[in-house]
Amino acid sequence: MGEFLTSQFGVSIVLAMVAIGAIQGVVAYCIYFERKIAAWTQDRCGPNRVGPAGLLQPIADGLKFVFKEDVIPGSVDKPLFVLAPAVMFVIAFIGFAAIPWGGQLLLGDHLVNIQVANPDIGLLYILGVGSMSVYGVVLGGWASNNKYSFYGAIRATAQMLSYEIPMGLCILVVVLTVGTLRLETITLEQTGYWAGGWVPQWNVFLHPVAFFVLFITVLAETNRTPFDMAEAEQELVGGYHTEYSALKFGMFFLAEYAHMITASAFIAVLFLGGWHFPWWSLTQPEATGWAAVLAKIGVLSAKIAAFLFVMMWIRWTLPRFRFDQLMRLAWKGLIPLTLALVVMTTLLLYVGEHRSPMWALSGNLGVVLFVVGWTSLRRTEITGRQANMPKITANAPRLRAEVSA
Repeated sequence: MGEFLTSQFGVSIVLAMVAIGAIQGVVAYCIYFERKIAAWTQDRCGPNRVGPAGLLQPIADGLKFVFKEDVIPGSVDKPLFVLAPAVMFVIAFIGFAAIPWGGQLLLGDHLVNIQVANPDIGLLYILGVGSMSVYGVVLGGWASNNKYSFYGAIRATAQMLSYEIPMGLCILVVVLTVGTLRLETITLEQTGYWAGGWVPQWNVFLHPVAFFVLFITVLAETNRTPFDMAEAEQELVGGYHTEYSALKFGMFFLAEYAHMITASAFIAVLFLGGWHFPWWSLTQPEATGWAAVLAKIGVLSAKIAAFLFVMMWIRWTLPRFRFDQLMRLAWKGLIPLTLALVVMTTLLLYVGEHRSPMWALSGNLGVVLFVVGWTSLRRTEITGRQANMPKITANAPRLRAEVSA
């Protein structure tokens, strides 16, 4: 038994069980912190009745979902209706497997990776699993036999497929820079220093524009404000989960928070060095003891928590876009911008300067200036009535007369 637990397979099994349990607990308390951040933004107290400082509120909410009546409308496609939240829940809890949580640990005379799976295409695994969440949305909207749910599912599908394009291009920038699809290798490539040891070699200092765009696309992929058009209350009641109640309704939201956690870890690994923290000896690659592993897990968890805070902060600060603005941002804004970043990174790779901060930052600045200049010259109107809509000016006097009468 001891030999099994010290093997890579045994460590992966134990880590998977611990990670699933930890993520489920964090997901439950994400709702609590979301409500607290909303209260902080709106100058309120937030949950403060159940337990000290309201810390038992997630347990009360969970019990409410479990014991609440589970209503299944008679007009739905019941097998698919039940399957949809399960699909979302399962997909959300398998994406973490390729995340390198704590570097390597020395057990006996050999090193093991603190990582559930260590595939050569770990980056593609994360992308593939994340894109599968659209199936749960489509199943929920279609099986509900409700036009509002179906419209919400259509919106979510169009949105997620559209924003996966700039997301993939931002990730391609990192792949061209680092030259690998292994997430643990991407992390190791960011553990060095520039400027005589003063600047860590994190990819965010090479490609800040790609980092910013990737964060925007993650907000859209997870249906977070201002991109939550799939469940716009004033138009679609509740979107694709309008007909859901009790535990099935809760599973959709648990899956959303789990997806946010995995996406935050993914961004941290790609651009912020993963478990690496500059100038701290316990988070360097050569540190392989238990203290080092715990420190690395703590560093990555802190970065995830920071991303979660920003996502929740944005939700309670910005209003949501109109759907046409949302799609225009993807197809006429982010996709051309990320294509330019990919071309710029390819040119730097061709001349051998793809790891040079000076050249990479200059290229990012050039792309941004070009995009700003281009959009300033075009001055395309992005709000107001669409040009191809029928005009109502001819009837305006008659309408004013009827209103006054």
